Amino acid sequence: MTGNVNYLQLKTSNCRNCYKCIRHCPVKSIKFSGNQAHILQNDCILCGTCYVVCPQNAKQIKNDVDRVKNAIADGKKVIASLAPSFAANYGVGLTAMTNALKKLGFHSVEETSIGAEIVKKQYEKILAEGKADVLISSCCHTVNTLIQKYYPDQLAHLAHILSPMQAHCKRIKEENLDAYTVFIGPCISKKEEADKYREHVDTVLTYGELSDWLKSEGIAIENCSDENEHNRSALFPTTGGIIRSMDTDSLPYSFITVDGMENCMKTLEDIRNGDIKGCFVEMSACAGSCIGGPVMENEKPEPVRNFLAIDRYAGKNDTVENVPAAEEIKKEFAVESGFKDYPSEAQIKEILMKMGKTTPDHELNCGSCGYNTCREKAVAVYQGKADFTMCLPYLKEKAESFSDNIINNTPNGILVLNEDFEVQLINKAACSMMNIKNQSDVLGCPVIRILNPTEYMNVLDNNRNVYEKKTYLAEYQLYVEETIIYDRNYHIIMSIMRDITGEENRRVKKENTNMQAVEITDKVIDKQMRVVQEIASLLGETTAETKIALTKLKETLADE
Repeated sequence: MTGNVNYLQLKTSNCRNCYKCIRHCPVKSIKFSGNQAHILQNDCILCGTCYVVCPQNAKQIKNDVDRVKNAIADGKKVIASLAPSFAANYGVGLTAMTNALKKLGFHSVEETSIGAEIVKKQYEKILAEGKADVLISSCCHTVNTLIQKYYPDQLAHLAHILSPMQAHCKRIKEENLDAYTVFIGPCISKKEEADKYREHVDTVLTYGELSDWLKSEGIAIENCSDENEHNRSALFPTTGGIIRSMDTDSLPYSFITVDGMENCMKTLEDIRNGDIKGCFVEMSACAGSCIGGPVMENEKPEPVRNFLAIDRYAGKNDTVENVPAAEEIKKEFAVESGFKDYPSEAQIKEILMKMGKTTPDHELNCGSCGYNTCREKAVAVYQGKADFTMCLPYLKEKAESFSDNIINNTPNGILVLNEDFEVQLINKAACSMMNIKNQSDVLGCPVIRILNPTEYMNVLDNNRNVYEKKTYLAEYQLYVEETIIYDRNYHIIMSIMRDITGEENRRVKKENTNMQAVEITDKVIDKQMRVVQEIASLLGETTAETKIALTKLKETLADE
Protein backbone atom coordinates (compact mmCIF):
# COMPACT_ATOMS: atom_id res chain seq x y z
CA MET A 1 0.00 0.00 0.00
CA THR A 2 1.13 3.49 -0.76
CA GLY A 3 0.99 6.20 1.86
CA ASN A 4 -2.28 5.99 3.73
CA VAL A 5 -4.27 4.59 0.80
CA ASN A 6 -6.38 1.56 1.69
CA TYR A 7 -6.81 -0.42 -1.50
CA LEU A 8 -8.67 -3.06 0.47
CA GLN A 9 -11.08 -1.68 3.03
CA LEU A 10 -13.08 -3.38 5.78
CA LYS A 11 -16.82 -3.08 6.20
CA THR A 12 -16.84 -3.52 9.97
CA SER A 13 -20.54 -4.18 10.19
CA ASN A 14 -20.09 -7.30 8.08
CA CYS A 15 -17.13 -8.84 9.88
CA ARG A 16 -18.20 -11.85 11.95
CA ASN A 17 -14.87 -12.70 13.59
CA CYS A 18 -14.59 -16.03 11.77
CA TYR A 19 -10.81 -15.80 11.19
CA LYS A 20 -11.20 -17.14 7.65
CA CYS A 21 -9.25 -14.25 6.16
CA ILE A 22 -6.27 -14.71 8.48
CA ARG A 23 -6.44 -18.46 7.92
CA HIS A 24 -5.95 -17.94 4.17
CA CYS A 25 -3.69 -14.87 4.23
CA PRO A 26 -0.28 -16.12 3.02
CA VAL A 27 1.68 -13.50 4.99
CA LYS A 28 -0.71 -13.13 7.97
CA SER A 29 -1.09 -9.39 7.40
CA ILE A 30 -4.41 -9.16 9.24
CA LYS A 31 -4.86 -8.05 12.82
CA PHE A 32 -7.88 -8.82 14.99
CA SER A 33 -8.94 -6.36 17.65
CA GLY A 34 -12.35 -5.44 18.98
CA ASN A 35 -13.64 -8.63 17.29
CA GLN A 36 -12.91 -7.08 13.90
CA ALA A 37 -10.36 -7.80 11.20
CA HIS A 38 -7.93 -5.03 10.27
CA ILE A 39 -5.59 -5.21 7.29
CA LEU A 40 -2.03 -4.24 8.21
CA GLN A 41 -0.99 -1.96 5.41
CA ASN A 42 2.76 -2.34 5.86
CA ASP A 43 2.56 -6.14 5.81
CA CYS A 44 -0.08 -6.62 3.10
CA ILE A 45 0.94 -7.74 -0.40
CA LEU A 46 -2.55 -7.15 -1.89
CA CYS A 47 -2.98 -10.68 -3.18
CA GLY A 48 -6.73 -10.30 -2.63
CA THR A 49 -7.12 -13.68 -0.95
CA CYS A 50 -8.97 -12.19 2.02
CA TYR A 51 -11.35 -10.48 -0.38
CA VAL A 52 -12.10 -13.73 -2.18
CA VAL A 53 -12.56 -16.02 0.85
CA CYS A 54 -14.55 -13.67 3.12
CA PRO A 55 -17.98 -15.31 3.57
CA GLN A 56 -19.60 -12.04 4.71
CA ASN A 57 -18.29 -9.77 1.95
CA ALA A 58 -16.64 -7.69 4.65
CA LYS A 59 -13.79 -6.54 2.36
CA GLN A 60 -14.28 -3.96 -0.37
CA ILE A 61 -11.89 -2.66 -3.02
CA LYS A 62 -11.07 1.01 -3.39
CA ASN A 63 -13.27 2.34 -6.19
CA ASP A 64 -11.63 4.63 -8.76
CA VAL A 65 -14.44 4.99 -11.29
CA ASP A 66 -15.01 8.63 -10.32
CA ARG A 67 -11.38 9.44 -11.15
CA VAL A 68 -11.90 8.19 -14.70
CA LYS A 69 -15.27 9.92 -15.00
CA ASN A 70 -13.66 13.21 -13.95
CA ALA A 71 -10.88 12.77 -16.50
CA ILE A 72 -13.47 12.23 -19.23
CA ALA A 73 -15.52 15.20 -18.02
CA ASP A 74 -12.38 17.35 -18.13
CA GLY A 75 -11.95 16.53 -21.83
CA LYS A 76 -8.85 14.39 -21.39
CA LYS A 77 -7.93 11.75 -23.98
CA VAL A 78 -8.71 8.70 -21.86
CA ILE A 79 -7.13 5.56 -23.32
CA ALA A 80 -7.71 2.10 -21.88
CA SER A 81 -5.04 -0.57 -21.54
CA LEU A 82 -7.19 -3.69 -21.42
CA ALA A 83 -5.71 -6.82 -19.83
CA PRO A 84 -5.97 -9.85 -22.18
CA SER A 85 -7.84 -11.73 -19.45
CA PHE A 86 -10.93 -9.75 -20.53
CA ALA A 87 -11.57 -12.45 -23.14
CA ALA A 88 -12.18 -14.95 -20.31
CA ASN A 89 -14.06 -12.54 -18.05
CA TYR A 90 -16.44 -11.11 -20.66
CA GLY A 91 -16.31 -13.77 -23.38
CA VAL A 92 -16.02 -11.22 -26.21
CA GLY A 93 -13.31 -9.79 -28.45
CA LEU A 94 -11.53 -6.45 -28.45
CA THR A 95 -13.99 -4.81 -30.85
CA ALA A 96 -16.95 -5.48 -28.54
CA MET A 97 -15.06 -4.09 -25.55
CA THR A 98 -13.94 -1.04 -27.51
CA ASN A 99 -17.51 -0.25 -28.54
CA ALA A 100 -18.73 -0.47 -24.94
CA LEU A 101 -15.87 1.60 -23.50
CA LYS A 102 -16.27 4.31 -26.11
CA LYS A 103 -19.89 4.68 -25.05
CA LEU A 104 -18.56 5.45 -21.56
CA GLY A 105 -16.36 8.20 -23.00
CA PHE A 106 -13.04 6.44 -23.60
CA HIS A 107 -11.08 7.81 -26.55
CA SER A 108 -9.65 4.44 -27.56
CA VAL A 109 -8.84 0.95 -26.27
CA GLU A 110 -5.68 -1.14 -26.66
CA GLU A 111 -4.64 -4.54 -25.36
CA THR A 112 -2.06 -4.71 -22.62
CA SER A 113 -0.50 -7.57 -24.60
CA ILE A 114 1.42 -4.86 -26.46
CA GLY A 115 3.27 -4.12 -23.24
CA ALA A 116 3.59 -7.85 -22.55
CA GLU A 117 5.44 -8.36 -25.82
CA ILE A 118 7.85 -5.53 -24.99
CA VAL A 119 8.52 -7.10 -21.58
CA LYS A 120 9.04 -10.65 -22.77
CA LYS A 121 11.54 -9.53 -25.41
CA GLN A 122 13.56 -7.89 -22.66
CA TYR A 123 13.42 -11.16 -20.70
CA GLU A 124 14.81 -12.92 -23.78
CA LYS A 125 17.68 -10.38 -24.05
CA ILE A 126 18.62 -10.76 -20.38
CA LEU A 127 18.61 -14.55 -20.64
CA ALA A 128 20.59 -14.45 -23.89
CA GLU A 129 23.34 -12.58 -22.07
CA GLY A 130 23.58 -15.53 -19.66
CA LYS A 131 24.63 -13.39 -16.70
CA ALA A 132 21.68 -14.23 -14.47
CA ASP A 133 21.73 -17.55 -12.61
CA VAL A 134 18.03 -17.35 -11.73
CA LEU A 135 15.65 -14.80 -13.25
CA ILE A 136 12.15 -14.24 -11.82
CA SER A 137 9.49 -12.53 -13.94
CA SER A 138 8.36 -9.16 -12.58
CA CYS A 139 4.92 -8.93 -14.23
CA CYS A 140 2.98 -9.68 -11.02
CA HIS A 141 3.05 -6.76 -8.60
CA THR A 142 2.00 -8.99 -5.70
CA VAL A 143 4.98 -11.29 -6.29
CA ASN A 144 7.27 -8.26 -6.51
CA THR A 145 5.90 -6.91 -3.23
CA LEU A 146 6.25 -10.32 -1.59
CA ILE A 147 9.93 -10.37 -2.48
CA GLN A 148 10.45 -6.74 -1.45
CA LYS A 149 8.85 -7.26 1.97
CA TYR A 150 9.52 -10.88 2.89
CA TYR A 151 12.40 -12.09 0.67
CA PRO A 152 14.53 -8.97 0.16
CA ASP A 153 17.62 -11.12 -0.23
CA GLN A 154 16.13 -12.42 -3.49
CA LEU A 155 15.63 -9.01 -5.13
CA ALA A 156 18.71 -9.58 -7.29
CA HIS A 157 16.89 -12.44 -9.02
CA LEU A 158 13.85 -10.29 -9.88
CA ALA A 159 13.81 -8.98 -13.45
CA HIS A 160 14.26 -5.21 -13.17
CA ILE A 161 11.80 -4.57 -15.98
CA LEU A 162 8.49 -2.72 -16.07
CA SER A 163 5.34 -4.78 -15.88
CA PRO A 164 3.26 -5.17 -19.08
CA MET A 165 0.78 -2.65 -17.69
CA GLN A 166 3.50 -0.07 -17.14
CA ALA A 167 5.30 -0.76 -20.41
CA HIS A 168 2.08 -0.44 -22.38
CA CYS A 169 0.87 2.73 -20.69
CA LYS A 170 4.33 4.26 -21.12
CA ARG A 171 4.10 3.55 -24.83
CA ILE A 172 0.58 5.05 -24.99
CA LYS A 173 1.81 8.27 -23.36
CA GLU A 174 4.77 8.45 -25.73
CA GLU A 175 2.45 8.16 -28.72
CA ASN A 176 -0.24 10.41 -27.21
CA LEU A 177 1.37 13.16 -25.16
CA ASP A 178 -1.95 14.25 -23.62
CA ALA A 179 -3.19 10.72 -22.90
CA TYR A 180 -4.81 9.73 -19.61
CA THR A 181 -4.11 6.01 -19.20
CA VAL A 182 -6.49 3.58 -17.50
CA PHE A 183 -5.54 -0.05 -16.95
CA ILE A 184 -8.48 -2.46 -16.66
CA GLY A 185 -7.93 -5.95 -15.29
CA PRO A 186 -8.65 -8.60 -12.63
CA CYS A 187 -6.07 -7.45 -10.09
CA ILE A 188 -6.21 -5.39 -6.89
CA SER A 189 -2.47 -4.87 -6.47
CA LYS A 190 -2.24 -3.08 -9.83
CA LYS A 191 -3.92 -0.12 -8.11
CA GLU A 192 -0.97 0.18 -5.77
CA GLU A 193 1.54 -0.37 -8.57
CA ALA A 194 -0.01 2.50 -10.54
CA ASP A 195 0.15 4.82 -7.53
CA LYS A 196 3.70 3.79 -6.66
CA TYR A 197 5.01 4.40 -10.21
CA ARG A 198 2.80 7.30 -11.23
CA GLU A 199 4.58 8.38 -14.40
CA HIS A 200 2.96 5.69 -16.57
CA VAL A 201 -0.49 4.66 -15.32
CA ASP A 202 -3.04 7.25 -14.20
CA THR A 203 -5.80 4.97 -12.88
CA VAL A 204 -6.56 1.28 -12.49
CA LEU A 205 -10.05 -0.21 -12.67
CA THR A 206 -10.99 -3.78 -11.88
CA TYR A 207 -13.43 -5.76 -13.99
CA GLY A 208 -15.91 -5.38 -11.15
CA GLU A 209 -15.68 -1.60 -11.26
CA LEU A 210 -16.05 -1.56 -15.05
CA SER A 211 -19.03 -3.91 -15.02
CA ASP A 212 -20.82 -1.85 -12.38
CA TRP A 213 -20.14 1.33 -14.34
CA LEU A 214 -21.49 -0.17 -17.58
CA LYS A 215 -24.56 -1.42 -15.76
CA SER A 216 -25.22 1.98 -14.17
CA GLU A 217 -25.12 3.56 -17.64
CA GLY A 218 -27.32 0.88 -19.16
CA ILE A 219 -24.59 -0.18 -21.58
CA ALA A 220 -24.43 -3.81 -22.63
CA ILE A 221 -21.32 -5.43 -24.10
CA GLU A 222 -22.59 -6.73 -27.42
CA ASN A 223 -20.61 -9.49 -29.06
CA CYS A 224 -19.55 -8.85 -32.63
CA SER A 225 -16.98 -9.95 -35.16
CA ASP A 226 -13.42 -9.11 -34.22
CA GLU A 227 -10.89 -8.59 -36.97
CA ASN A 228 -8.09 -7.24 -34.79
CA GLU A 229 -4.69 -8.88 -35.10
CA HIS A 230 -4.05 -10.64 -31.83
CA ASN A 231 -0.66 -10.81 -30.19
CA ARG A 232 0.71 -14.12 -28.90
CA SER A 233 1.66 -12.25 -25.74
CA ALA A 234 -2.06 -12.25 -24.98
CA LEU A 235 -1.15 -15.61 -23.38
CA PHE A 236 0.44 -13.74 -20.44
CA PRO A 237 -2.59 -14.01 -18.09
CA THR A 238 -2.47 -17.84 -18.19
CA THR A 239 -0.19 -20.17 -16.26
CA GLY A 240 2.94 -20.61 -18.37
CA GLY A 241 1.72 -17.93 -20.76
CA ILE A 242 4.86 -15.82 -20.49
CA ILE A 243 7.11 -18.74 -21.35
CA ARG A 244 4.81 -19.87 -24.17
CA SER A 245 5.08 -16.45 -25.78
CA MET A 246 8.90 -16.41 -25.56
CA ASP A 247 11.45 -17.84 -27.99
CA THR A 248 13.28 -20.17 -25.63
CA ASP A 249 14.92 -22.78 -27.87
CA SER A 250 18.31 -21.09 -27.99
CA LEU A 251 18.38 -19.93 -24.39
CA PRO A 252 20.61 -21.92 -21.96
CA TYR A 253 18.06 -22.05 -19.16
CA SER A 254 15.39 -24.25 -17.72
CA PHE A 255 11.96 -22.66 -17.77
CA ILE A 256 9.54 -23.27 -14.92
CA THR A 257 6.12 -21.90 -14.06
CA VAL A 258 4.97 -21.27 -10.50
CA ASP A 259 1.51 -20.02 -9.56
CA GLY A 260 -0.30 -19.59 -6.26
CA MET A 261 1.13 -17.84 -3.21
CA GLU A 262 2.12 -20.98 -1.36
CA ASN A 263 4.07 -22.31 -4.34
CA CYS A 264 5.70 -18.92 -4.90
CA MET A 265 6.89 -18.76 -1.29
CA LYS A 266 8.22 -22.33 -1.39
CA THR A 267 10.07 -21.60 -4.63
CA LEU A 268 11.65 -18.47 -3.14
CA GLU A 269 12.80 -20.58 -0.19
CA ASP A 270 14.35 -23.06 -2.61
CA ILE A 271 16.12 -20.28 -4.50
CA ARG A 272 17.36 -18.88 -1.19
CA ASN A 273 18.70 -22.30 -0.22
CA GLY A 274 20.48 -22.69 -3.55
CA ASP A 275 18.29 -25.59 -4.72
CA ILE A 276 17.27 -23.86 -7.97
CA LYS A 277 19.87 -22.80 -10.49
CA GLY A 278 19.99 -21.92 -14.19
CA CYS A 279 16.27 -21.20 -14.36
CA PHE A 280 13.82 -18.62 -15.61
CA VAL A 281 10.89 -18.65 -13.18
CA GLU A 282 7.53 -17.37 -14.36
CA MET A 283 5.92 -16.51 -11.04
CA SER A 284 2.26 -15.53 -10.48
CA ALA A 285 0.57 -14.91 -7.14
CA CYS A 286 -2.82 -16.22 -8.28
CA ALA A 287 -3.50 -19.88 -8.95
CA GLY A 288 -3.96 -20.06 -12.70
CA SER A 289 -2.16 -16.71 -13.07
CA CYS A 290 -4.21 -13.60 -13.90
CA ILE A 291 -7.26 -15.52 -15.10
CA GLY A 292 -7.50 -16.68 -11.47
CA GLY A 293 -7.30 -13.10 -10.22
CA PRO A 294 -9.36 -11.93 -7.24
CA VAL A 295 -11.63 -9.74 -9.37
CA MET A 296 -12.38 -12.19 -12.15
CA GLU A 297 -16.14 -12.08 -12.02
CA ASN A 298 -16.88 -15.78 -12.28
CA GLU A 299 -18.82 -16.79 -9.18
CA LYS A 300 -16.88 -20.05 -9.19
CA PRO A 301 -13.32 -20.48 -10.48
CA GLU A 302 -13.29 -21.90 -13.99
CA PRO A 303 -9.59 -22.40 -14.68
CA VAL A 304 -9.96 -24.68 -17.69
CA ARG A 305 -12.68 -22.61 -19.36
CA ASN A 306 -10.75 -19.42 -18.76
CA PHE A 307 -7.51 -20.94 -20.02
CA LEU A 308 -9.14 -22.14 -23.20
CA ALA A 309 -10.78 -18.75 -23.76
CA ILE A 310 -7.38 -17.03 -23.67
CA ASP A 311 -5.63 -19.80 -25.59
CA ARG A 312 -8.13 -19.52 -28.44
CA TYR A 313 -8.10 -15.72 -28.35
CA ALA A 314 -4.33 -15.18 -28.42
CA GLY A 315 -2.52 -14.81 -31.72
CA LYS A 316 0.39 -16.86 -32.98
CA ASN A 317 2.88 -14.10 -33.69
CA ASP A 318 4.45 -10.96 -32.26
CA THR A 319 3.01 -7.71 -33.55
CA VAL A 320 5.01 -4.95 -31.89
CA GLU A 321 7.61 -3.03 -33.80
CA ASN A 322 10.20 -0.65 -32.42
CA VAL A 323 10.74 -2.38 -29.11
CA PRO A 324 12.42 0.06 -26.68
CA ALA A 325 15.86 -0.50 -25.29
CA ALA A 326 16.30 -2.15 -21.91
CA GLU A 327 17.23 1.12 -20.22
CA GLU A 328 13.94 2.67 -21.30
CA ILE A 329 11.83 0.11 -19.46
CA LYS A 330 14.11 -0.55 -16.52
CA LYS A 331 12.51 -0.65 -13.08
CA GLU A 332 14.11 -0.49 -9.66
CA PHE A 333 12.87 -2.48 -6.69
CA ALA A 334 13.69 -1.35 -3.18
CA VAL A 335 13.45 -3.28 0.06
CA GLU A 336 10.20 -2.51 1.86
CA SER A 337 9.27 -2.89 5.50
CA GLY A 338 7.20 -5.93 6.19
CA PHE A 339 8.79 -7.36 9.29
CA LYS A 340 8.05 -6.98 12.96
CA ASP A 341 10.12 -7.81 16.01
CA TYR A 342 10.39 -11.53 16.58
CA PRO A 343 10.00 -12.77 20.16
CA SER A 344 12.60 -14.81 22.00
CA GLU A 345 11.96 -18.45 22.85
CA ALA A 346 11.23 -17.46 26.47
CA GLN A 347 8.68 -14.90 25.32
CA ILE A 348 6.99 -17.45 23.07
CA LYS A 349 6.75 -19.94 25.95
CA GLU A 350 5.32 -17.26 28.24
CA ILE A 351 2.59 -16.45 25.72
CA LEU A 352 1.87 -20.15 25.19
CA MET A 353 1.46 -20.61 28.95
CA LYS A 354 -1.04 -17.76 29.07
CA MET A 355 -3.03 -19.59 26.38
CA GLY A 356 -3.04 -22.73 28.52
CA LYS A 357 -0.31 -24.41 26.43
CA THR A 358 1.93 -25.48 29.28
CA THR A 359 3.33 -28.55 27.50
CA PRO A 360 3.87 -29.49 23.83
CA ASP A 361 0.88 -31.84 24.14
CA HIS A 362 -1.36 -28.81 24.69
CA GLU A 363 -0.27 -27.28 21.37
CA LEU A 364 -3.06 -28.70 19.24
CA ASN A 365 -2.09 -26.72 16.12
CA CYS A 366 -5.75 -26.93 15.07
CA GLY A 367 -5.65 -23.77 12.94
CA SER A 368 -9.02 -22.48 14.20
CA CYS A 369 -7.43 -19.12 15.06
CA GLY A 370 -6.17 -18.73 11.51
CA TYR A 371 -2.54 -19.61 12.26
CA ASN A 372 -0.98 -22.91 11.30
CA THR A 373 0.58 -23.60 14.70
CA CYS A 374 0.18 -22.44 18.28
CA ARG A 375 3.74 -21.08 18.18
CA GLU A 376 2.93 -19.04 15.07
CA LYS A 377 -0.11 -17.70 16.92
CA ALA A 378 2.09 -16.84 19.94
CA VAL A 379 4.39 -14.84 17.66
CA ALA A 380 1.36 -12.99 16.28
CA VAL A 381 0.24 -12.19 19.84
CA TYR A 382 3.69 -10.78 20.58
CA GLN A 383 3.55 -8.67 17.40
CA GLY A 384 0.13 -7.30 18.29
CA LYS A 385 -1.66 -9.09 15.43
CA ALA A 386 -3.67 -11.48 17.58
CA ASP A 387 -4.92 -11.96 21.12
CA PHE A 388 -5.57 -14.89 23.42
CA THR A 389 -9.31 -15.00 22.76
CA MET A 390 -8.67 -16.20 19.19
CA CYS A 391 -7.76 -19.66 20.53
CA LEU A 392 -11.01 -21.66 20.47
CA PRO A 393 -9.75 -24.67 22.51
CA TYR A 394 -8.46 -22.19 25.12
CA LEU A 395 -11.79 -20.35 25.20
CA LYS A 396 -13.70 -23.63 25.35
CA GLU A 397 -11.60 -24.90 28.23
CA LYS A 398 -11.87 -21.55 30.01
CA ALA A 399 -15.63 -21.42 29.53
CA GLU A 400 -16.05 -24.99 30.72
CA SER A 401 -13.88 -24.32 33.76
CA PHE A 402 -15.83 -21.16 34.51
CA SER A 403 -19.20 -22.87 34.18
CA ASP A 404 -18.02 -25.85 36.22
CA ASN A 405 -16.95 -23.45 38.97
CA ILE A 406 -20.37 -21.80 39.00
CA ILE A 407 -22.28 -25.08 38.90
CA ASN A 408 -20.23 -26.76 41.60
CA ASN A 409 -20.09 -23.78 43.95
CA THR A 410 -23.67 -22.57 43.78
CA PRO A 411 -25.75 -23.42 46.90
CA ASN A 412 -28.63 -24.43 44.64
CA GLY A 413 -28.99 -28.01 43.51
CA ILE A 414 -28.67 -28.48 39.74
CA LEU A 415 -29.84 -31.59 37.94
CA VAL A 416 -29.73 -32.14 34.16
CA LEU A 417 -31.64 -34.98 32.47
CA ASN A 418 -31.87 -36.15 28.89
CA GLU A 419 -35.22 -36.81 27.20
CA ASP A 420 -35.09 -40.38 28.52
CA PHE A 421 -35.00 -38.93 32.06
CA GLU A 422 -31.45 -40.14 32.69
CA VAL A 423 -29.11 -38.05 34.83
CA GLN A 424 -26.55 -36.20 32.69
CA LEU A 425 -25.23 -33.80 35.32
CA ILE A 426 -25.65 -33.33 39.02
CA ASN A 427 -23.77 -30.75 41.08
CA LYS A 428 -22.36 -30.98 44.59
CA ALA A 429 -25.27 -29.10 46.17
CA ALA A 430 -27.81 -31.54 44.69
CA CYS A 431 -25.70 -34.48 45.84
CA SER A 432 -25.66 -33.03 49.36
CA MET A 433 -29.45 -32.58 49.34
CA MET A 434 -30.02 -36.19 48.34
CA ASN A 435 -27.24 -37.79 50.38
CA ILE A 436 -25.35 -38.90 47.25
CA LYS A 437 -21.70 -39.56 47.99
CA ASN A 438 -20.23 -39.22 44.48
CA GLN A 439 -21.67 -37.53 41.41
CA SER A 440 -20.56 -40.48 39.30
CA ASP A 441 -22.82 -42.79 41.32
CA VAL A 442 -25.95 -41.50 39.56
CA LEU A 443 -24.68 -40.24 36.19
CA GLY A 444 -26.47 -42.10 33.41
CA CYS A 445 -29.00 -43.58 35.83
CA PRO A 446 -32.80 -43.07 35.57
CA VAL A 447 -33.83 -40.12 37.68
CA ILE A 448 -36.49 -42.30 39.36
CA ARG A 449 -33.67 -43.74 41.46
CA ILE A 450 -33.37 -40.46 43.33
CA LEU A 451 -36.52 -38.41 42.60
CA ASN A 452 -40.12 -38.74 41.53
CA PRO A 453 -39.98 -38.08 37.74
CA THR A 454 -43.65 -37.03 37.35
CA GLU A 455 -43.01 -33.29 37.25
CA TYR A 456 -40.18 -33.70 34.71
CA MET A 457 -42.43 -35.81 32.51
CA ASN A 458 -45.13 -33.15 32.63
CA VAL A 459 -42.70 -30.44 31.56
CA LEU A 460 -41.45 -32.56 28.63
CA ASP A 461 -44.94 -33.66 27.53
CA ASN A 462 -46.53 -30.21 27.80
CA ASN A 463 -43.47 -28.19 26.82
CA ARG A 464 -44.36 -25.87 29.68
CA ASN A 465 -41.65 -24.86 32.12
CA VAL A 466 -42.16 -24.67 35.87
CA TYR A 467 -40.84 -21.73 37.86
CA GLU A 468 -40.18 -21.58 41.63
CA LYS A 469 -42.66 -24.29 42.57
CA LYS A 470 -42.61 -25.31 46.23
CA THR A 471 -42.07 -29.06 46.48
CA TYR A 472 -41.65 -31.38 49.46
CA LEU A 473 -39.11 -34.15 48.91
CA ALA A 474 -40.43 -36.57 51.48
CA GLU A 475 -37.64 -39.11 51.01
CA TYR A 476 -35.11 -36.44 51.97
CA GLN A 477 -37.32 -34.44 54.34
CA LEU A 478 -36.60 -31.33 52.31
CA TYR A 479 -38.65 -28.44 51.08
CA VAL A 480 -37.31 -27.01 47.80
CA GLU A 481 -38.32 -24.23 45.46
CA GLU A 482 -37.86 -25.88 42.08
CA THR A 483 -37.53 -24.44 38.56
CA ILE A 484 -37.72 -26.98 35.70
CA ILE A 485 -36.76 -25.91 32.17
CA TYR A 486 -36.90 -27.95 28.97
CA ASP A 487 -34.34 -26.96 26.33
CA ARG A 488 -35.65 -28.23 23.00
CA ASN A 489 -32.46 -27.30 21.11
CA TYR A 490 -30.17 -29.36 23.33
CA HIS A 491 -32.81 -31.99 24.28
CA ILE A 492 -32.26 -31.63 28.00
CA ILE A 493 -34.38 -30.98 31.08
CA MET A 494 -32.73 -28.84 33.73
CA SER A 495 -33.86 -28.59 37.34
CA ILE A 496 -32.69 -25.90 39.75
CA MET A 497 -33.60 -26.57 43.37
CA ARG A 498 -33.31 -24.04 46.16
CA ASP A 499 -33.40 -25.56 49.61
CA ILE A 500 -36.09 -23.73 51.58
CA THR A 501 -36.39 -26.26 54.40
CA GLY A 502 -35.14 -23.79 56.99
CA GLU A 503 -37.49 -21.08 55.73
CA GLU A 504 -40.38 -23.52 55.73
CA ASN A 505 -39.62 -24.76 59.27
CA ARG A 506 -39.46 -21.16 60.52
CA ARG A 507 -42.76 -20.43 58.82
CA VAL A 508 -44.44 -23.46 60.40
CA LYS A 509 -43.00 -22.59 63.82
CA LYS A 510 -44.30 -19.05 63.52
CA GLU A 511 -47.71 -20.31 62.47
CA ASN A 512 -47.80 -22.63 65.52
CA THR A 513 -46.78 -19.78 67.80
CA ASN A 514 -49.50 -17.58 66.37
CA MET A 515 -52.08 -20.35 66.80
CA GLN A 516 -51.11 -20.71 70.43
CA ALA A 517 -51.46 -16.96 70.91
CA VAL A 518 -54.91 -17.08 69.32
CA GLU A 519 -56.00 -19.85 71.67
CA ILE A 520 -54.77 -17.96 74.70
CA THR A 521 -56.50 -14.80 73.48
CA ASP A 522 -59.80 -16.72 73.11
CA LYS A 523 -59.53 -17.90 76.68
CA VAL A 524 -58.80 -14.37 77.92
CA ILE A 525 -61.74 -13.00 75.98
CA ASP A 526 -64.11 -15.68 77.37
CA LYS A 527 -62.96 -15.02 80.90
CA GLN A 528 -63.19 -11.29 80.48
CA MET A 529 -66.68 -11.59 79.06
CA ARG A 530 -67.90 -13.56 82.07
CA VAL A 531 -66.48 -10.94 84.38
CA VAL A 532 -67.81 -7.98 82.50
CA GLN A 533 -71.26 -9.51 82.26
CA GLU A 534 -71.46 -9.45 86.04
CA ILE A 535 -70.54 -5.78 86.20
CA ALA A 536 -72.01 -4.71 82.88
CA SER A 537 -74.36 -2.26 84.46
CA LEU A 538 -71.46 -0.46 86.00
CA LEU A 539 -69.12 -0.37 82.97
CA GLY A 540 -71.62 0.44 80.16
CA GLU A 541 -69.96 1.16 76.78
CA THR A 542 -66.50 0.43 78.21
CA THR A 543 -67.29 -3.30 78.02
CA ALA A 544 -68.02 -3.15 74.36
CA GLU A 545 -64.82 -1.29 73.64
CA THR A 546 -62.78 -3.87 75.54
CA LYS A 547 -64.37 -6.69 73.55
CA ILE A 548 -63.64 -4.96 70.28
CA ALA A 549 -59.99 -4.40 71.21
CA LEU A 550 -59.43 -8.02 72.24
CA THR A 551 -61.17 -9.31 69.11
CA LYS A 552 -58.93 -7.20 66.88
CA LEU A 553 -55.91 -8.61 68.70
CA LYS A 554 -57.14 -12.11 68.04
CA GLU A 555 -57.70 -11.43 64.35
CA THR A 556 -54.28 -9.89 64.00
CA LEU A 557 -52.60 -12.91 65.49
CA ALA A 558 -54.63 -15.23 63.32
CA ASP A 559 -53.60 -13.40 60.16
CA GLU A 560 -49.90 -13.72 60.79
